[in-house]
Amino acid sequence: MQNERVIRAVAFIVFFSIGAAVLSSTILCDDLLEYYYYKGLLNQSEEHLKKLESLNADYDTLLAQVEGNPKELARLAPATLGIESNEPNTAYPRATAGKLAAARHALAEEPNQTTIIQGVPPWLGLCCQWPRRHILFISGATLVLISFIFFGPTRNPSRTMTVTSSGEHEVEPGQTAKTGPEPPPPPAQ
Repeated sequence: MQNERVIRAVAFIVFFSIGAAVLSSTILCDDLLEYYYYKGLLNQSEEHLKKLESLNADYDTLLAQVEGNPKELARLAPATLGIESNEPNTAYPRATAGKLAAARHALAEEPNQTTIIQGVPPWLGLCCQWPRRHILFISGATLVLISFIFFGPTRNPSRTMTVTSSGEHEVEPGQTAKTGPEPPPPPAQ
C-alpha cells in the first residue's frame, strides 16, 4: 500500500510538472521570444563595444607613437590624407576602379551579415508557430488533467465521513451512513 502511494506520488509529480511546463511555455511563448531577441541584441552590442574599445586602444598607441617620433607622422600623413609621396626607392600600389568597387561591395555586405540576431533557440521558434502552439497547449492541459484524475489523492475506502446537522461523524465499514433524520413511515391505507 505504501509503495503504491509512492508510485502514485512520483507519477503525479512527473505528469503535472511536464504538463505545467508545457502550458507555461506555450502561454509565455511571445515573452520568451522577446527575451531571447533582446538578449541577442545585448550580446551583439557588447561585441561592437569590444571592437570599439580595441580601436580606441589602437588609436591611442598610434597617437603615442606619433608624439614620441615625429618622423612617424611624416610617414603616416600621405597614406591618411591621400597625398602622393615622392620618396625614392618606394613602390606604391595603384588601385584600379574595379578593385575599389569590389572592396567597397565587400565592405557594404559585412554590416548586413552582422545584423542577424543570434540567440533565439530553434526549439522556441518551432514551438511558437500557431498549429504547434495549440497542440502543445492541449497536450499540456491533458497531462495536467491526467495527473489529477489518475494519480491524484484517493479516498480511503475503509472509512467514510458523513456530515449531518449535528456535525461530522465517522461511519465504520459495513454500516450505512445516515445523512439526516429518518424519514417518516409511509401512511397506512
